[in-house]
Amino acid sequence: MSGDYWAEKTVMVTGGAGFLGSHVVDELRARSPDVDVFVPRSDEYDLRERAAIRRAFVESDADVVLHLAATVGGIGANAENPGRYFYDNAIMGIELLEQARKFDVEKCTILGTICSYPKHTPVPFSEDDLYEGYPEETNAPYGIAKKALLTQSRAYRDQYDFDSIYLLPVNLYGPRDDFDLETAHVIPAIIRKCIEAREAGRESITAWGTGDPTREFLYVEDAAEGIVDATERYDGGDPVNLGSGTEISIRELVETIVEVTGFDGEVAWDTSKPDGQPRRRLDTSRAEERFGWTASTPFEEGLERTVEWYERARLGET
Repeated sequence: MSGDYWAEKTVMVTGGAGFLGSHVVDELRARSPDVDVFVPRSDEYDLRERAAIRRAFVESDADVVLHLAATVGGIGANAENPGRYFYDNAIMGIELLEQARKFDVEKCTILGTICSYPKHTPVPFSEDDLYEGYPEETNAPYGIAKKALLTQSRAYRDQYDFDSIYLLPVNLYGPRDDFDLETAHVIPAIIRKCIEAREAGRESITAWGTGDPTREFLYVEDAAEGIVDATERYDGGDPVNLGSGTEISIRELVETIVEVTGFDGEVAWDTSKPDGQPRRRLDTSRAEERFGWTASTPFEEGLERTVEWYERARLGET
C-alpha cells in the first residue's frame, strides 16, 4: 500500500496510546515515514471538555482525525457504569466532530461499536439493521452513545459536506490488550485466569455465563489496517463493519484458550453472571466492496500471538 495519502499530513489519533490506537499509530508510520502523528493524551487533553479539544486542534493543526478514544470495558464494567459510559462517549464524540468541522479538518474517521446493534439482530449483522431495535441492555448506554455519532456524521455530511466516515469494529483482541480483570473483555480475562491458575497449580478457573452465546473476534493488527485503509479509500455516509466473518461460542473460545495457554484444569461456569447478546457475527462484505479490506489473521494464530505477548509482558520483556 502506498503511503502517498499520508505524506506530510498531520493525523490526530484520539486514543492513540491505547490498545487499538497504538496499533493504528504503528500502521500509519509503517505506511509513510512523512506522516506526523499527534496523540492527545488524556492527562493533558480531557476530550470531554470543549476547551481541551479546541486546544488539541490548535496545537496539532491536524489534517485528518481518527477518533478511537472511548470509555469502555467488559460486560461487568458496562453494567456498573451505564451513566458514565453514556456521557463520556457521547460528549467526546459529539464535541470532537463539531470542532473537527470548525477547524476545517480534511477527513474524520469515527469508530463505533458492535454494541450498537439491536439485541436480536439477524445473523450475520448487516449495517442496514443498526436501527432495527434496542441494543442488549447491559451494552445499551455505551452502544447508543456511539451510534449517535453515526447520525451526527451523516448530518454533517449532508449539511456541511464534511467528509467523515463511520466504522464498526467487532470485538478486538491481540497484543497490548487490557488484562485487568476488572475491565478486561473475555479473551484477555480468560488468558490471564488460565496462566495464573496454571502457575499457581489451581485446579479450575471460573468463566462468566453459560458459554452458549457466540462472538466474532478480530485481531487488532487487522483492525488497524482496516481503519487506515478506510480512511485512505472510503468516502461515504454508510457505516461499515470491520470483522473476521467467523463465529465462535464462548464455551469453544474458553476451551481454545485453555489449550493455547497450557492450563490443564477445569472450567466452572458462573451462570449467575450475564451472557450478553446471544449471537454476534458480522456481514463484512461492505468493507471489501467499498475499500478492498478483509481480515487476514487466523483466529488461533492471533490467540497464540496474544498469549506470547502477555507472557512476555508479565516478565517485563515488552
